[in-house]
Amino acid sequence: MKKHLIILLFIPFLGIAQIINVESLRKVTDTVGWRGNIRLNLHLIKNKNSIFGISNRVRIQYRTKKHLWLFVNDLDFREANSEKFVSKNSQHFRHNYRFHKNFAIETFLQSQQNEIAAIRFRGLIGSGIRYKLTNSEKYKLYIGSLVMYENEKVSSDIEKTNNDWRSSSYFSMSLFPKNNISLVSTTYFQPRLDKFSDFRLSSQTTLALRIVKNLSFSTTFTYQYDEFPVLGIPKEQYRLTNGIVYSF
Repeated sequence: MKKHLIILLFIPFLGIAQIINVESLRKVTDTVGWRGNIRLNLHLIKNKNSIFGISNRVRIQYRTKKHLWLFVNDLDFREANSEKFVSKNSQHFRHNYRFHKNFAIETFLQSQQNEIAAIRFRGLIGSGIRYKLTNSEKYKLYIGSLVMYENEKVSSDIEKTNNDWRSSSYFSMSLFPKNNISLVSTTYFQPRLDKFSDFRLSSQTTLALRIVKNLSFSTTFTYQYDEFPVLGIPKEQYRLTNGIVYSF
């Protein structure tokens, strides 16, 4: 197994996205075998408050000529003056079966918790078609269309459970203008099938610049819009992340 250990130092800004951008987690390669990485982030701030934070991401991918298995585990915890104020975690499993050089069937399972967005639990299961628009190595373009079932427990003034069917459509591009530069961007659109006006929109763009062989600098901007969020949660959320990544 080829292993990568990545330590990411970052500066987070506003908001935490609720839709997991799987495209940014795929290893953009057609190479058969194992790929993966582990990211560990630690925060310790002391001013008027004492703030401690830890976040961790594990991604494991295995590919054959026709199959791709991807597992992602995310954890984010922060504490101020011994009081927890951010806690979120998610687990995502996805399988792709490529039955044509440009077409694949995708199936996924996902569980999620996000206290900032008042989501006690969100479980998803879905399946659909993924289409590769180009075979170029300099740029890769994909579109996908899936149907998913969502079980969601939210908490604001009162606890509420939602059970909905949603469409999940996306467009993804991975650009490699030079050997040391990459740009990956994905946009998701997820409306309810029985109420199209109830939709979520999510976009994530990452620019990575390799400084030396094993060291890269990356900037990621994530934006999310939810037409009907939990009461008291804003419709728009966004986050800007700058990182130094070391791999070996």
